[in-house]
Amino acid sequence: MGFGHNNVLPANHFRKDWQRRVRTWFDQPGRKLRRRTARKTKAATLGVRPLTLLRPAVRAQTVRYNRKVREGRGFTHAELKEAGIGRKEARGVGIVVDHRRRNLSEEGKKINVERLQAYKARLIVFPRKAGKPKKGDSSAEDLKATTTRAGVPLPDGIAAEGPRKITAEEREFKAFRTLRVARANQRHEGVRKARAAKASPLFSSLRN
Repeated sequence: MGFGHNNVLPANHFRKDWQRRVRTWFDQPGRKLRRRTARKTKAATLGVRPLTLLRPAVRAQTVRYNRKVREGRGFTHAELKEAGIGRKEARGVGIVVDHRRRNLSEEGKKINVERLQAYKARLIVFPRKAGKPKKGDSSAEDLKATTTRAGVPLPDGIAAEGPRKITAEEREFKAFRTLRVARANQRHEGVRKARAAKASPLFSSLRN
């Protein structure tokens, strides 16, 4: 807002004591040292455990970034089941589980299953009591092996399929129709099972 001519500025506030409201950053070196000391203390407390939790390899979002492979939030139940690891067991050995994530491709699922299997092969579970090992603890020979705290590296990427000719079977395949039929079958599965059970002779004999 401007003022014309050589008039007095109305309602001028020039005594706001702004020095008291300035946010300073003089404790930055001290905070840096404190964070470094906290990391060292945490690493010493963790012992021989991995420095980071194991997370899946996923594609970044949107068409712009989906060529990049990054760490996801957690592994799906299907990936854990195929790798032979239980959900509760996974959380105890440093594997993150995400019950909301879904596998949208066999290639992505295979990469994460291989990632879990590689982690499981390197995993050494120390017993709480040396004289009383429990089920799932590593053997005495495995406990003597050298340990590493480095995580499983991310894969370089999923190789894209090269160009090829479309087959006659693929031309005849109706993707939308197949998806709709599969969706309808899933929705009506429970009703159809109940109807089939009611129509069975065993059900009618029980009623009589």
